[in-house]
Amino acid sequence: MTGDRSSVRTVPRLRSRNGRDSARTAAADRGHAELARGGRQLFDGPVGDARESLLLAASLLAADAPERAEAAHLGAAEAAWAAGDIAACLSTLDGSDAGACAGLGAGEGVGPGGRHEEGEHGAVLEFGRTPSPVTAAPSHRDGRRSREWATDAFVRDYRDGMRALLARRPELATGPLRRVLDRARTDHRPERLLRAASAALLLGDVGAARAAGARALASARTADRTAFVARALEYLAYGELRAGRHAQARAHAEEGVRAALAAGHRNTAASHHAMLALAASIEGDTTAVGRHASAALSIARRHGLAQTATLAEWATARADLARGRPLEAADRLGPLVGPGPRRGHFAVWMLAVPCFVESAVLAGHPEDARTVVDDFAVWAAFGADPHAPAQLARCRALLASEDRADDFYLRALALHDETGGDFERARTELLYGRWLRRRRRLREARPRLGAALVGFERCGAGAWAEQTRGELRANGAASGREAAGELSLLTPQQLRIARHVAEGATNREVARRLAVSTRTIDYHLRNVFAALGVRSRIELARLVDQEGR
Repeated sequence: MTGDRSSVRTVPRLRSRNGRDSARTAAADRGHAELARGGRQLFDGPVGDARESLLLAASLLAADAPERAEAAHLGAAEAAWAAGDIAACLSTLDGSDAGACAGLGAGEGVGPGGRHEEGEHGAVLEFGRTPSPVTAAPSHRDGRRSREWATDAFVRDYRDGMRALLARRPELATGPLRRVLDRARTDHRPERLLRAASAALLLGDVGAARAAGARALASARTADRTAFVARALEYLAYGELRAGRHAQARAHAEEGVRAALAAGHRNTAASHHAMLALAASIEGDTTAVGRHASAALSIARRHGLAQTATLAEWATARADLARGRPLEAADRLGPLVGPGPRRGHFAVWMLAVPCFVESAVLAGHPEDARTVVDDFAVWAAFGADPHAPAQLARCRALLASEDRADDFYLRALALHDETGGDFERARTELLYGRWLRRRRRLREARPRLGAALVGFERCGAGAWAEQTRGELRANGAASGREAAGELSLLTPQQLRIARHVAEGATNREVARRLAVSTRTIDYHLRNVFAALGVRSRIELARLVDQEGR
């Protein structure tokens, strides 16, 4: 349901000659009440409760208000989707769980997620939550039963496309979802345009998603429908993030928070806060990351918004990585991307895999990263994320033997050229330049690091740019003086730690100065000793002193 009262229609009370008509009217009235309750909860309440109400509404409205029953079905599927409960989403789309709710006040317990927008022709699925073919459950039905409740061709195509993706049948999804986009080209209803934007994101067509989202926003503003404004801005912000334009995403999300709160939709506001945290993690603004992630998680945990929670956790980990804290980032991301009950939302965790691989390798635990790269390869081949093929090549470069890493890095850069996006390309240039520098290929490292710095500065990625400057300084010092040759093998973070230790600071004191854990200092210091071939803090101090002369 939207926040606009004009979108809520009631069915006229039937004139009854017998008890059956009265009972039918009472069921329809109750169905409308449950639909309204479920819609409110999807916007501003626990989404597990919302799914129960919406499934009950679908059953009660099937006979007298089929369009409303469709809205309830899709709203229930949206709740299950956002919860990461693929089996529940499939059963809802199949129509196999609606009958079970006909006389119930409670349904299956569904976890977190989701917002619901109900307009003239029903609910709009949450934007851009592209399912992973790796984690999707097989379909329980052949689809015939689900066609009983989807009478509108637009809704039916959208539902069938979702079902095919969730059932790991992408070849069956493309046709229905493309038809959704085609039908929306001449449609001006914001609810239809938002569903088209979602279909485009499911197909990996970020340009079409942004175009549909922009049309939905214009339509919603023209009609002065605040709830749809907040949702359209959500699609636009997410589309911009997926396209690598985080500054534009931040502008949409900032406006989206205001619109969502004005409509009383805290769940939508939480989603915008998560996207603001992601944008800030690129910029390296750890204060902003913490503020927005906290705002997102405070609602996500109370209302069960798994997607929002996963995005916020990913943003926090990426901020750790930007500040040279790979161990902390790997610790946070490991449960989100690994198998098991703590894995993040099925449509989000795969997007965080490249960050985890980078963090694990930089933290000295490459074996932890190898297990997820094969899954990521399937995701990259799926085609829903234009940056994934380049990211996959980068992940393989990080894990490759020395004689193969060059080829993987060069392939990643070539793929970046095809998709654009300064931030992801700059990250690959930085990692490649760092790898070259550690192998004393200093002339080759310099242009890579320079390109990374330009890319980070162009997109406003301050903390990442500072990392790159540290690498450039180390590269310049190593090429200029033989005495600095050994210290040039250290990362910028390791070099800072080495200098603090050489000054006589304890590990605990260094941890306080750098705002990291003592465990992180212990880990980095062991690597410093190994890289420099020293066996004591005294030998380390002597080497640092020689470099400073």
